[in-house]
Amino acid sequence: MSDVVEIRLTVNGQTREGRAEPRKLLVDFLREDLGLTGTHVGCEHGVCGACTVLVNGEAARSCLMLAVQANGAELLTVEGLMSDGELHPLQQAFHDHHGLQCGFCTPGMLLTALDLLRTNPQPTEAEIRQGLSAVLCRCTGYQGIIKAVEAAAVALRSSR
Repeated sequence: MSDVVEIRLTVNGQTREGRAEPRKLLVDFLREDLGLTGTHVGCEHGVCGACTVLVNGEAARSCLMLAVQANGAELLTVEGLMSDGELHPLQQAFHDHHGLQCGFCTPGMLLTALDLLRTNPQPTEAEIRQGLSAVLCRCTGYQGIIKAVEAAAVALRSSR
């Protein structure tokens, strides 16, 4: 058996600790050890984007990252978007504009969109399409998702 490593990180604003083998993937650590099952395991090759989380403010594929690599990092998962019982503007926009169907890609799509809007608060439709191209959705045809991100961009700008 491999050595077990202590891991301490901040997830959704809370310090979390755990122990994992050095080869354990971050997505598995989040789901199995921390009970944060909102991060989905899709292709396990970094292609689909379902496992996207924010690591130190930047979108990252948690299926391509080892848990030990996140030691000391600040993570945001889909569970951390809601605040004080209120949906994040992105979540509300996805609801309002029918940006989800089966919901499998939604956590990765939300966090990828959040990363996009942090770096580009006023994206064009083409920039949104490009920014979200890293997450695959097999259900929606992307129209509702694009409209949701456009609406969330407006809401986020007006809340500043």
